[in-house]
Amino acid sequence: MRSAKVERNTGETAIQVQLALDDVSQGSYKTGLPFFDHMLDQISRHGKFSLHVDAEGDLLVDPHHTVEDIGITIGKALNKALGNKVGIKRFGSAYAPLDEALSRVVVDISGRPGLHFRCQWKRQIVGDFDLDLIKEFFQGFVNHAGITLHIENFYGDNAHHQCESIFKCFALALRQAVNLSHFGNSGESIPSTKGVL
Repeated sequence: MRSAKVERNTGETAIQVQLALDDVSQGSYKTGLPFFDHMLDQISRHGKFSLHVDAEGDLLVDPHHTVEDIGITIGKALNKALGNKVGIKRFGSAYAPLDEALSRVVVDISGRPGLHFRCQWKRQIVGDFDLDLIKEFFQGFVNHAGITLHIENFYGDNAHHQCESIFKCFALALRQAVNLSHFGNSGESIPSTKGVL
C-alpha cells in the first residue's frame, strides 16, 4: 500500500499527516478551522484517499501558518507515499461544478513544483476563514510534493461554492494522476522521457 506519515513541528505549528493513496476509508481532520476541515474532507472523499490531519497552530496570531504548513505536510506525505513513482499515470485533469460555480484543475506529477492559481472570489471571507489562505495551502503543497498544478475557477456567485468546486476538482485530478497505469511490458516504467520524476 502506498502510504506515508509525516510530522512537521515548528515554533508556529505542530502537524501530523497520514495519507494512504489506495485506502478509501474515511479521513479525519482537526485543524481548528472548521471551513478548512470541510475542504480537506473533499480531498479525501472525492480523491478516494485516506487522509488524516491533526494540526495545532498559532491561530490566535493568524491561521496563515497553520494552513500553509498543512499544505507543506500533505505535500511531503504525497511525495513520500508515491515513492519512485513507477507506473503512475502522472497527469490528471478534472472539471467540477457546485451549483452555479465551475472550476478546473490540471495536475502533473512532474517532480517540479509550480502553481498557477486563478480565482476571483465573490467575497473574501467564508465564515471566519480568509480565502487568501487557499492559495497559500496549494503553494505549500506543490513546493513539497514536486507537482505542477493549474487551478482555475471560471465563475460562481457564492464563494463557498467556488472554493469547494476547486477542492473537488483537485481531488479528482490528483486521483487520476496517482493511479497506476500498468503500461509497458510489466508496468515497471517511469512516465517521463528523462527516466525520472
